[in-house]
Amino acid sequence: MTLGKKVRKAVIPAAGLGTRFLPATKAMPKEMLPVVDQPAIQYVVEEAVKAGLTDLLMITGRQKRALEDHFDRAPQLERTLELKGDSARLEAVQYASSLGPIHYVRQGEPLGLGHAVLCARQHVGDEPFAVLLGDDLIDERDELLSTMIDVQATTGGSVIALIEVDPAQISAYGCADITAVDGTDYFRVNRLVEKPAVEEAPSNLAVIGRYVLHPAVFDVLEHTKPGRGGEIQLTDALEVLATSGGEGGGVYGVVFRGRRYDTGDKLSYLKAVISIASERVDFGEELKSWMKDFIK
Repeated sequence: MTLGKKVRKAVIPAAGLGTRFLPATKAMPKEMLPVVDQPAIQYVVEEAVKAGLTDLLMITGRQKRALEDHFDRAPQLERTLELKGDSARLEAVQYASSLGPIHYVRQGEPLGLGHAVLCARQHVGDEPFAVLLGDDLIDERDELLSTMIDVQATTGGSVIALIEVDPAQISAYGCADITAVDGTDYFRVNRLVEKPAVEEAPSNLAVIGRYVLHPAVFDVLEHTKPGRGGEIQLTDALEVLATSGGEGGGVYGVVFRGRRYDTGDKLSYLKAVISIASERVDFGEELKSWMKDFIK
């Protein structure tokens, strides 16, 4: 039985090619694109740590070595900063390497998000776990992951994060059909559809890159055939769990209404940079003043 087991592991898929940001991502992982002065992936790792997750596994691929280097110690750089008396930058560099432990597994082939999650099976074992996609940045002031962990502990199933989108845009997302659960703030997921046609979508509720999953998902993924795009879709596996009984059955949704940025999209990435930069103590006010003049 996994009901009651505490979620302590996070899986962070980071094997994508980042083609939407070419040529910037030709030789640099998309997850290392800077959001102000730290890479996008660090915000995701920080979110996992803040939610109390203590064992992190990153699913990587070729040309992703920079991810490991970023979260590793850099003795020569640290020594140089120490000799210069640059304590602020030294602290920032050391902080990134203190977020661990972070483990790494290669996906090998780009067979989809479902396959990437399946690569984590041996590490995760028989316990519930979180999945955080590196493309999604959730504002640190908005609770999401900790709420999802609580719902998983209550229900014993799997939990997905949902946002309301313009119905005309739903074909870019996985889409959920839900039913309210009396006396709670979460919903029962009846059905999931990966990137439905607008006229066939059961709702305007889109699945975003935060999941808290029961380990039963691994058995389902083992038998999930390639779906949309010729890839093994996590959505397809969750669709099976949503309608199954027994241990690990049931999928639940938490509707998120906070601040979220898709750093895999150029415009949303720029919004993330501007939003986070404008709130910085060291130059936020100066930036906002410049933006007002620029808009004029």
